[in-house]
Order: sequence, then C-alpha cells, then structure tokens
Amino acid sequence: MLQLRPNCECCDRDLPAQSTDALICSFECTFCRECAQNTPQGTCPNCGGELLQRPRRPAAKLLKYPASTERVNKT
Repeated sequence: MLQLRPNCECCDRDLPAQSTDALICSFECTFCRECAQNTPQGTCPNCGGELLQRPRRPAAKLLKYPASTERVNKT
C-alpha cells in the first residue's frame, strides 16, 4: 500500500492524500507538480525514476488506511 507522504520532498509543500498535485516515483519519493517540472525529463532527483501523478485513495478507505504523517525532505 502506498504511504501517501504528506509533503513535497523538495519544497516541503503540503500534499494531502486527495491532492492532484502530488507526483511519485516507484520508490514513493514524493514531489509537488511545480518542483517536478523543474527536474530533467520528469525524473526523480533522488533515484532517477519516472515521476507520475500519485493515485488518490478513496475517502472512505482513508479512515481505515490513513495517509502517512511522516514528512520526508531529501533534496
């Protein structure tokens, strides 16, 4: 299950679970759309993976399977 990290690892912008501005790679590195646009060819600056829009978890499932609250800042 995806962690749904709560922030952009670059600028620390809040990215709630239902955000359409969150992009992730296969390692779940998480970035806002604005920071991702500044990466070469849409690749993750941490691992070089492809950044894609993060799927949104249905609101009803967030109660049983909440998004992560651990903030990650790597860049």
